[in-house]
Amino acid sequence: MAKDQQAILLESGTNELEVIVFAIGEGVFGINVMKVREIIKPLPVTKVPNSHPSVEGIIRLRDEILPVVDLAKVVGFPASKQPEQDKLIVAELNKLKIAFHVHSVSRIHRISWEQIEKPTKLSQGLEGATIGVIKMEDQMILLLDYEKIVVDISPEAGINIGQLKSLGQRQRSEKKIMIAEDSPILRKLLEDTLTQAGYKNLQFFEDGKQAWDYLEKLGESTDLVTEFPHLIISDIEMPKMDGHHLTKRIKEDKVLNAIPVVIFSSLITGDLFHKGERVGANAQVSKPEIVNLVETIDQLLA
Repeated sequence: MAKDQQAILLESGTNELEVIVFAIGEGVFGINVMKVREIIKPLPVTKVPNSHPSVEGIIRLRDEILPVVDLAKVVGFPASKQPEQDKLIVAELNKLKIAFHVHSVSRIHRISWEQIEKPTKLSQGLEGATIGVIKMEDQMILLLDYEKIVVDISPEAGINIGQLKSLGQRQRSEKKIMIAEDSPILRKLLEDTLTQAGYKNLQFFEDGKQAWDYLEKLGESTDLVTEFPHLIISDIEMPKMDGHHLTKRIKEDKVLNAIPVVIFSSLITGDLFHKGERVGANAQVSKPEIVNLVETIDQLLA
């Protein structure tokens, strides 16, 4: 690979991602490369009693025991017609490793988040199941909401409002917190948990571009300084503009750069943690560690 290509791949905040494209039946899907640890041929599966219908069982991969999720069952598609082509995509999210059973893996695409459209309410079955639709010249690729798939199977892998009891009684805060999160379910969970934690002045945006357009308008008017948020929380994976690019824009803006930004994502692992640092994030918290998130907010707003 040429040096200039390597520089592009290593650059942070470009609003781009690499997607591994795979098939389930006649459907074409994608998963962010940063979620993927490896792609392997199927291994012998050990059935687990009383498991979720979408869980085939468990496999042993070297020294690790991983659950296997049949994505065909998750999306309601038929089983594989050519099992010899099947693959397991070993992914890590929410600090969990999981093997997704797919029917074939084709290639990697490098795309911009601007190419990804959020499904509308009219796209029956897509809203809530996907984080977006990638518009390519010859096809459309669905980006599934893998975090939601995992939480649907194992609710304890998600945000648990009960964990906040460890923080004890708290005073209400008027500090304004702005949150960029594309998942409607997570927006509701964050609203409930942050309100429970004492933060009631919350403003939500469905993607990084919506959040940036709002912030840019605030920054252009001296009359709106009092409307500035005291802190911003952002997911990484969002249509139109991702959290790294949003953070980079905020930190490069002479008016807005003093606002603390916390990245709250299931992708806070090695390389992506360093990317968050490079774009200037004040803190990074891995989903679903809601207590850690609240304690980080407390520190930054003290």
